Amino acid sequence: MSGLWLEQAPPALASKSEIRAQILRDAGLAPEVRPSQVDERDVEARLDPADNTPPGVARALASAKAVEVSARYPDRLVIGADQTLALGAERFTKPVDAAAGREQLLRLSGRTHSLFSGVAIARKGQALWSFVDEARLTMRPLSADFIEAYLTAAGPDILKSVGGYQFEGLGAHLFDQVSGDFRTVLGLPLLPLLSALRDMGAIRA
Repeated sequence: MSGLWLEQAPPALASKSEIRAQILRDAGLAPEVRPSQVDERDVEARLDPADNTPPGVARALASAKAVEVSARYPDRLVIGADQTLALGAERFTKPVDAAAGREQLLRLSGRTHSLFSGVAIARKGQALWSFVDEARLTMRPLSADFIEAYLTAAGPDILKSVGGYQFEGLGAHLFDQVSGDFRTVLGLPLLPLLSALRDMGAIRA
């Protein structure tokens, strides 16, 4: 733990995403990974219609995960995160198999979509703060041959992320242009999170 973190216990990360944990480690926060046990579909089903939007779902899931883990680890400040992908008004979920990944890539090919990354902080089962950021990604037109080569090269990793890609890896080959913070694309809006932690006195200002 770096000298920037002021809490007695390290933060808990309510996500099993390795890239999110690495973003926090690179920022000197050294989180302990404590994946949430939240039923995502149940959280979505309970949302008010006004909040059942891609950014609203990302924020709600991030908050629900942080709250659930913080109730199990009350001595920890818990960071939750989640991400949704929207093509226009349509929200995508993680592909369930290679065929679903292929279909998502075909639909995103040559078009611009949005990634909404939600992040939240909780303690003792209570949400303290939440935020959602948007990045826009333009996927280059993909040939059928390239999609098959990509699916073969990426293997099971396509099932780990919505859209069938991990931008920090082979997914970079899919895009022409990205607008937004790189860490938002990866699923964790770091700068707003650090600002909130400073305001809470959890990290050195």
